[in-house]
Amino acid sequence: MLPESFGGRIIYLLQQYGPSFLKGAGVSMWLALVGTLFGCIIGFLVGIVQTIPVDKNDSTAKKVIIKVVKFIMACYVEFFRGTPMMAQAMFIYFGSAYLFNINMSMWFAAIFIVSINTGAYMAETVRGGILSIDPGQTEGAKAIGMTHVQTMINVILPQALRNIMPQIGNNLIINIKDTCVLSIIGTVELFYTTKGVAGALYTYFESFTIAMVIYFIMTFTCSRILRVIEHKMDGPDNYDLATADTLTHTSGMYSYKERKDSRE
Repeated sequence: MLPESFGGRIIYLLQQYGPSFLKGAGVSMWLALVGTLFGCIIGFLVGIVQTIPVDKNDSTAKKVIIKVVKFIMACYVEFFRGTPMMAQAMFIYFGSAYLFNINMSMWFAAIFIVSINTGAYMAETVRGGILSIDPGQTEGAKAIGMTHVQTMINVILPQALRNIMPQIGNNLIINIKDTCVLSIIGTVELFYTTKGVAGALYTYFESFTIAMVIYFIMTFTCSRILRVIEHKMDGPDNYDLATADTLTHTSGMYSYKERKDSRE
């Protein structure tokens, strides 16, 4: 028998279906982490391609190829940013079987959908992060003989990564919540599990209260961890400026906090 009080029903559901809620939460977190990881890889690749410079001295063939590739990348970004993930899930999972006779497994389709959707958003983030770096960095790298690839890997991307780290965290948080739309293709994640529990006992309010608390715990924990990572990437406030020039001050340069006047 279900208890009559709200708190009693919450406790009853946790006792009876706690492992199911935890399993669904684990699936949601796993899909979000893997999808964000692959989405970041896609986003970095697309963002880098979109920022490839075209020099007036380049051959006509190279200019045409770069323009065509950039156009295709732009179409990909605009399409997946301009349509909801739920519609994308239906189109890819059921449409691929209907149009191309490609029968995707449910798990592959889920990861694929989250990845390409995240990749479209990350592509614009990476492009903006690269363009935010002072052009003097690129000019300096080229002045010492670096190629475009070497400049991107060793100079631009490390700085751009720090700038876009908050957006990577935002995409992870969004993906944790948006995995619920994958229930439409049969993915047994937290939302799907909650619907099953609520429908079995007609405890919709209590069941989704539990689900909301679990979603909040996952997103809040991830946001705190990402804040710590961002802080680590900032480096120390006070540091030595390493130098190999014997004519300069060998102990480096220091940054000290201002001291109050002892007479105050």
